[in-house]
This record gives sequence, structure tokens and C-alpha cells, in this order.
Amino acid sequence: MSISYGSTGAQASHADTITPVITGLAGQLAILQVASGHTDDSIPSTPSGWSLVGSFSGGGGTFGAGAGPRRLTWFARVLTGGDANPTTAIPSGSSGSVITGRVITLSRSAGTGWRWAASFGEDTSSGTAFSAAGQTALTFEVGDFAVLGYAIASGTATFSAEAIAATGITFGAVTERADSQAATGNATSMAIATGSVSSGTGTQAPTVTATLSAASTGVAGTLRVREASADLDVSAQTVFPPRNLVSLTGLADDDIETVTLYRQVGTARTTLRAASAVDVTGDNDLLRVDAEQPFGVPLTYVAVLTDVHGTMWEATSSPITSTVDSDVISDAVRGVGAAVVIQAWPDKKRSRDASVFNVGGRIVAVSRPRSGAQATVTVRTLTAEDGDALQTVLDGATEGVILIRKQTTTEGVDNHLAVVSDSEDRTWYNQVRYWQLEAYETEPWPDSMEAAGYTLQDIADNYTSLQDLADDFTPGTLLDIALHDFGSA
Repeated sequence: MSISYGSTGAQASHADTITPVITGLAGQLAILQVASGHTDDSIPSTPSGWSLVGSFSGGGGTFGAGAGPRRLTWFARVLTGGDANPTTAIPSGSSGSVITGRVITLSRSAGTGWRWAASFGEDTSSGTAFSAAGQTALTFEVGDFAVLGYAIASGTATFSAEAIAATGITFGAVTERADSQAATGNATSMAIATGSVSSGTGTQAPTVTATLSAASTGVAGTLRVREASADLDVSAQTVFPPRNLVSLTGLADDDIETVTLYRQVGTARTTLRAASAVDVTGDNDLLRVDAEQPFGVPLTYVAVLTDVHGTMWEATSSPITSTVDSDVISDAVRGVGAAVVIQAWPDKKRSRDASVFNVGGRIVAVSRPRSGAQATVTVRTLTAEDGDALQTVLDGATEGVILIRKQTTTEGVDNHLAVVSDSEDRTWYNQVRYWQLEAYETEPWPDSMEAAGYTLQDIADNYTSLQDLADDFTPGTLLDIALHDFGSA
């Protein structure tokens, strides 16, 4: 087991607002457990910088002293060091309202982050043998950490023999971490206990039990915590035009079902080609090529992951900057491009279909939306090779669309263009050519078209036999081949 219990902070109780103390360290996962009661059955407010993991109310009856529903709520936050103590509240001024809470912390020794999921249940039969069957099935595997939480209507009852059970899953010893009573208002008591999965794997709804010192009703839940395995990496491929291979691994252990990959410059995010809401159920890896990134500016890649429980997570790559020695015209879908100099782009013309009527001396215009910009763009190629490369791009431009980018990204220049005609002017005394492109600003290629990366032809260009390939990638997997930079082989 790589997750371990850290510490428990002091209890905080009040009629409507509490600020429990954090006792953890940077990198630890802090979990704020709150037990509350209110005539409106309100969910406590989420503290600034924390995430609401889940909230559940139950126990039956009508809210009152020692009776009626109580609410159990969990919030979580990865500590950064010097974190402010969290404040959470329920509406003030209600007769009998009560809120109490404590923060516990967990540490991990591996993984790329934290993942969690929660299941709640209730016990509406007053007695000392407390049992709450979870209403949501959770995925379990060896090493998963379980936080057990309880909230009951009694303000004096204490807890013992806390336990958890799930079909096919074996949990190790469960240890009580907190047993707290709050006499404020109509009162409540709560307990926190922890344990871990020692054997078994599966998706099951857990049942949480305990022995109470006095008969009561209430709710309980399981917060399953796991070390994240999903990792997002980016590497520049040795090729012109520059392109980045974005790889996302470790999805299966995090129960990820869908992924969307973004390129982020500053705070602006752009979805990568063929990487929107990709179904990765049962897959462990996702690879995408970004051949449309801006040049000369740092950027990161962000993966938004949705797991089997519907919870969304994010993974972020290290920064990367693509650099070139020229402006570039390319076709990302085919993976081809040419080095150019953008010589002139004097204007952008826009039009709209419109009809104008003179109605009793008043001019009335009926028109459609304004069009995208039309322009004559002049570019220059400096060598015969660059000129031939531009010919190749223009000859087979996917759906007639090209991508034009400045050496250092420039707003209003970097764009997708539909080229409707072009003219080539050669000079007799050198290899320089001037090109006039009649173009319209347009949408990028359809998202279903993936950007080209290394292909089987690239492998064939680098290896003469399958044995040669096997020799270089033994031991290894197909993922190792997919991640390899054949441009530098």
C-alpha cells in the first residue's frame, strides 16, 4: 500500500459556520469531513480552493433533537503548503441547526496525483448496530485506501467497531481516527475511520457498519482514495514542420472512460485534432499528434479525464516551445509543409449577401451574416527545395485548406486558409520564388481527420527487417514504437 494516514485536526462545531484546522503538509491530500443538520437540509458551502467530493442526507424522520436526518459531506484538497484553514457554512438563524467537522490528511509514496470516489447510504432503524449500504458501486483494487465517515442524530453516542464490506473485496484492519460529538442545536455525532484493500478487485457497493453506544439513526459513507496513474507527456518530433507527440498513459488504473486533449497558451485552450471526448474505455494509452501549434511561445497540454463515476480530472504536461527559422505553410493532416517568408498581406476583405430596398424614401437593407476574410497573401520561398515543398502542399491540400503560421505566432496571421488560386513568379538569377495566394479564412479541417505522425513507411525507412525492429525494441511494447522519434533514428 502506497497511501498512508497522516493526521487528524481538531474538531470545530457551531450552529452554522466552522473553520477546522489543517495539520498536513504540502503534497498530502486533505479531506474535510462535515456532519450537519438543518431544517432546510442544506449542503454546506464548499470552502475556497476545495472540491466537493459528495454529500448525502438520511436517517429518516423529521429534523429535531436526537431525531431526523443528518448530512455527511466530504471536501478534498491537495495541500500546497501554507494552506488557509477551510471555512464551510450552512444557513444561519435556523432553530436547532448544527455543523461540525474535522480535517484528516493522507500521504502517498507513488503515482502522479490523487483520485477519489464516494458512496453513501443510510440507516433508518434506530439501534446500536449501525449499518448503511452504499447506493453507488465503486471500483476497488489492491492498495486502495478507504475513509469511512459517519453522521448520526445523537449528540452523545460514541462509535466503535467501525468496518467496511464489499462482495469479493477484502479490507485490512480498520482504524478509528476521530469520534466527535457536537451538542450545538439539535446535536450530531460523527466518526472517521480508515482502512485499505488487501485483496480482490471489482466494482461493488460497500456497506459501512459500526457499533453505537446509544441507539440512533443517520448516514455513513465510503471515500475510496487511489494514487493516480494517468500521466501526460509531450515530446517534439524531429521533423519539419515541427509537430508534438502528446501521449497520455495509465488510463486503465484510473478507470478513465473519456478524454479530451487541449493545447493551452496562457489561459486559452484549443482542442487538439481528433482528441475531443475520445472513448478510451478499456484502453490504457492515448496518443495524438499536434501539428498546428503556434511557434515561438511556450505552451502546455491539458487532458480532461472523465472516470467511470463521472468525475472529471485534469492532467497537465510540462511546457514546450516549438521554434522554426522561417514562416511556415503546412497541411497538418498530411504532415507536409514548406518554409516561406510572408512577404505581404496588405488587407482583409469581408462581404455579405445583402439586398437594399427603398421603402417610401427609407433605405432598408436585408442581409446575411458577414463573411470570413478574403485576402491576397504574398509569400516568398528562398530555395528550390522550399519552392518544391510549397508546390507539394498546394497540390494536395486536404480539402483545399492550408495552415499559415509566422515564425513567432502573430495574432491575425496564424490561420487556416482555403486557397482558391495561386500564381508563382520565378526569378532567372536565383532560386527565389514569389507566390500570390488568393485565399479565404476558413475553419480548420474536420476534427475526425487526425494529424499525421510517423507511419509504417517511416519504420521501413529506418529498418530493413522486422528482426532489426525487434532488436531495437526488446524488451518493449507497441507503445514504445509509437513513442519513438524515427526522425532521429
